[in-house]
Amino acid sequence: MRGPVSEAKRVLVIGELNVDMIVSGLASLPVLGHEILAEDCVTVLGSSSAICAAGMARLGVQVGFVGKVGADDRGRFVRGALDRLGVRTQHLITDPRHSTGITISLSLPVDRAMVTILGCIQELRVEDVDIRVLGEYRHLHVGSYYLQRGLQSGLTQLIDVAHEAGMTVSLDTGCDPLGRWHDGRILDVIRLVDIFMPNEMEACAIAQVDSVDAALDRLSDLGPLVVVKLGAEGAITRWDGDVLHSPAFPVEVVDTTGAGDSFDAGFIYSYVVRDLPISAALQYANGCGALSTQGYGGTAAQPQLRELEAFLTARSGTDAPVA
Repeated sequence: MRGPVSEAKRVLVIGELNVDMIVSGLASLPVLGHEILAEDCVTVLGSSSAICAAGMARLGVQVGFVGKVGADDRGRFVRGALDRLGVRTQHLITDPRHSTGITISLSLPVDRAMVTILGCIQELRVEDVDIRVLGEYRHLHVGSYYLQRGLQSGLTQLIDVAHEAGMTVSLDTGCDPLGRWHDGRILDVIRLVDIFMPNEMEACAIAQVDSVDAALDRLSDLGPLVVVKLGAEGAITRWDGDVLHSPAFPVEVVDTTGAGDSFDAGFIYSYVVRDLPISAALQYANGCGALSTQGYGGTAAQPQLRELEAFLTARSGTDAPVA
């Protein structure tokens, strides 16, 4: 990894911002020409990047966020939610020309179906980012690459500037809703970042292979530390030439929304901010992912540090891992 690691290291997140409107208690999905009933509808903070930022803030990290919202009620809701969660919002950009993004989630017992309106999400561009802000932070996390269409063309330039400012950089692309995965830029971006954290499906799709082991090898060969999230199976990485697997912590799951983003938060906190060994960092990350599933939505059950370390101690029978 590039750059110094400090206990007080600040993290800047550049990502998408939207609200999630979750419709629950459906017996089936809607059918054209028919009406169905739901039991509830709630509006919560969405955005994989925002969930990751909130998870780090819960652990005590000073986190800033660069993203776009509209001059609308949804934008004010997002800004207020981030403020309450302890994420610095002075770098948010209000765009009066476009609406704040929204995802409508139709939740059924077996799965969910989602409809997303990108709005401002696809309007953030590198020239919107005040480069002077980078000097206030020591690590940059970029989320939801495939949704941030306006940012893609200038992202390699931004990462170069971040490295010149002494920052380390992590990336979580998220899913490509168009199913293309290769846009002529993504591999160049991965080559530049210090940490890449895809899930198993994303890793295989980007590496164009069928197995997670092959994906891990191919993506690691591009240069970054690659950590692949395996859901209920934990996570794997390649370290000192060997594959290191860290199993997940079994829990009674309430809602998996944002579990991978909470994993990202735990890994950045432990590996980048705390400079813990890789094996300990994976345990912290898996703990964050597991605990986040204990409430509805991405941020409701994210742990504070004392809760996370108590959980890890209880599960291992020893003190939480330290440097």
